[in-house]
Amino acid sequence: MKNGNQLPLDRCPHCSIAKPLLQQRNTFETRNHGGLNVRFWSVYICGSCGGVVLTVEWAGIGEITEMWPASQVVNEVVPARARDFLTQAMASLHAPAGAVMLTASSVDAMLKDKGYKDGSLNSRIDQAAKDRLITDEMAAWAHEIRLDANDQRHADETARLPSEDDAKRVMEFANALAQFLYVLPARVARGRKKPSGQ
Repeated sequence: MKNGNQLPLDRCPHCSIAKPLLQQRNTFETRNHGGLNVRFWSVYICGSCGGVVLTVEWAGIGEITEMWPASQVVNEVVPARARDFLTQAMASLHAPAGAVMLTASSVDAMLKDKGYKDGSLNSRIDQAAKDRLITDEMAAWAHEIRLDANDQRHADETARLPSEDDAKRVMEFANALAQFLYVLPARVARGRKKPSGQ
């Protein structure tokens, strides 16, 4: 996975810049109290945002096994359209207004996938809450995202442009909604499957 003193990632997990220059800044080795469990740690710095990425390799494996923060990837169980919108939103974090609009589109695509296709996004959110697909708190958060996206989509002159933190906040909701609607149910279904022969 690594290439000499650089960590080749598609995007920086902090700033989402494409093909970031992640230079190795430090390395060290750790062992447990018995001198075993050898791990090799590396610290990489993003040349664009200055964010730090920490990786670990286990002795004898020769490849990175864990990384912090992990690169953001939308789970494959999320429907393709919603997943694509959210993936594009994460890739455009450097353009927060666009990221907010793409995230709202992802939320809308998830609701449509669950059968909420009539009316506006506003009415779909309300109906999903009324039907208990989502909680009242999730609906309130979804409405905040809808309104934030509307401000950008309609170029409301009184609304301020969103910051990267604003974009991260709306993406956090979309990720939570994807977990709630798709990822956790898929895990439960897998967990409840009994191995053949039992």
